[in-house]
Amino acid sequence: MLQVGLGPSGSPRGAAEDFLLDQLGKRSRSYLALVSSGGGDMEATQGPADSPQVPVLIISEAETWDIDASSCVGCGEFVDWDKMPELDQQPRAHSQSLTQTSKELKKLAREGHWATNHVLRARAYQQIIQHIPCRLVTPDALVYRDVTSRLFGKQSVSSHPLPEFLGGCRMPTYCLTMEGVTAVKKILICLGNLFPDITYSPILPAVVALLLHYSEDEAQCFGNVSRLLACNDSHTSYIDQSFLAHQASCMTFGDLANKHCPAAHRLIASTSENVFEVYSEWLEWIFGDLPFDYAIRILDVYLLEGQKVLYRIALALLRQHRLSVTSGELEVTNVKGDLKAFVQNIREHMTADKLLERAFGIRLFSRKEIWLLQMANRKALAEKGITVVQRRQLFHLAVDMLNFSSAIVTAQEMRIVWSWIPERFSLFPPVLLFSTSENGYSLQRFYSCCEGYEPTVLLIKTMQGEVCGAFLSSDWNERKKSGGRSSFFGTGECFVFSVRPEMERYEWVFIKKPELTKAVPRSPCQRLPSPASPVLSTPPPDGHLASSNHLTVPVLQRAKGRLSPYLAIRHFLLPSKTASMFMSGTREGIVIGGGGGQALYIDADLYYGRTEHCETFDNPPLCQENFQVQLLEVWGFQNA
Repeated sequence: MLQVGLGPSGSPRGAAEDFLLDQLGKRSRSYLALVSSGGGDMEATQGPADSPQVPVLIISEAETWDIDASSCVGCGEFVDWDKMPELDQQPRAHSQSLTQTSKELKKLAREGHWATNHVLRARAYQQIIQHIPCRLVTPDALVYRDVTSRLFGKQSVSSHPLPEFLGGCRMPTYCLTMEGVTAVKKILICLGNLFPDITYSPILPAVVALLLHYSEDEAQCFGNVSRLLACNDSHTSYIDQSFLAHQASCMTFGDLANKHCPAAHRLIASTSENVFEVYSEWLEWIFGDLPFDYAIRILDVYLLEGQKVLYRIALALLRQHRLSVTSGELEVTNVKGDLKAFVQNIREHMTADKLLERAFGIRLFSRKEIWLLQMANRKALAEKGITVVQRRQLFHLAVDMLNFSSAIVTAQEMRIVWSWIPERFSLFPPVLLFSTSENGYSLQRFYSCCEGYEPTVLLIKTMQGEVCGAFLSSDWNERKKSGGRSSFFGTGECFVFSVRPEMERYEWVFIKKPELTKAVPRSPCQRLPSPASPVLSTPPPDGHLASSNHLTVPVLQRAKGRLSPYLAIRHFLLPSKTASMFMSGTREGIVIGGGGGQALYIDADLYYGRTEHCETFDNPPLCQENFQVQLLEVWGFQNA
């Protein structure tokens, strides 16, 4: 709906508002009325401030979608009903109108409450979208009619080029007729005309096509899509509108896959030349490869919960694909093509209900944390100069298989380690900062070579030929901030790993077990502390960093100007003071991980080491518990 007036706090309209007003002309607007029929009247009640009420229509089972004489006039005119899958016949509808809270409404959508009735879904979509917060001036159905009259007149749509922001993107048609496909193109052309800031949006055609199935006409579909594009809810987005935003979303999915689907990620990293290229198609799996009845069920929830739903679905698909490989159903030769074929044949593996169930069984970070991760990935891409569509992707898992050389790991092993690190760093190739074979066994030389680099990867080869290491998120120079005291620093992006004899990664315990943060009760008004760096209040007499009896937990001091996404900003109420002991360095040695033991300890001569289970990473010993160092290397990130 187009609303005309001043902006927030009485500020005048901006250029976008003036542009739309010029298209519209000076005339009043009224809300488009939903078409009502025997399903009952719509209600909207005001709920408590902390439980906003969102209206939804529930209609009787007896009211069905009549193709020839539909009770929802106009809906379905673009649908090829021979292609439409049969409705789920489970009795989920009720015979009255209800007003649900946002939480209850999400539950209904996840359970497929309106998957049994086309009319119900059409009305639900209209109501849900009208409650999406969006910009003050957003083009609506009446604007669409004005613009189409001006743009097309009596010309056919074929004479108008599609917007440049589609850039060769796929255009799924699902169950639309030829007239419906034409309507999709008209809507996209108008969106390009009225949203000049959109430069790249590969999922927009699919969203338009799906919504058109349940719209009265083109104009209503256009108005609804406009609200998704103009959403201004905090930390919420529906449709990426630039190449930079799209690529940052792909990188974010890679980060989430890395953390939540480690087995699938390892398979991709070990069989694919370009890990990012595989993950860059994650949205196409959902809006393109999935059948219509799966995609529309996802849209049910996506309209209520935003892009986070899409991450969940793609992660569930990735997990199920890995299970299929393990069970012998698939033999991976081309992981990118195999994933696409798997999604296209999803009916052979799971129902839509099961897909949603598994997707919402994944414990993702909060919406805000995912948003922060997307911002960090955007920043990394922008710094590398990747802001517009590239003919050839200039970024991928940046380990040169031909020229990489390490005395500890092979290029293939380093590729897998590099695939574990956050995507915004893996854009950059590894550069050797320190090596005992070249720089000698000196801790002070270790510090001088590594200071100024953030993050770094530590690799250790023992005299027994075992290989382990750690990804360290912070500059070793931070050890000096404690004034000579033994202190821990770093963020929850740190992790430890083993390479030989077994390749495995161990992340911060709260990534895999976020429920542990609930172990300590708090009062309702108690403010949660920021993640902390435990600090030894006084140096232990023997110089070792093992005792937790001296620990205090100050507020984490983040580096100036540095955006450290989820984990560094997560507001945990930690049940143990040893739960965030990431990295520490003194003149006596370095420690990685703490609490009940140390994941890695290396002495001042870089010769003797120890590895134990620790609370920070919940890891087993990474190699033989007491070992001698044969070789040690530290790798940084070129231009990072």
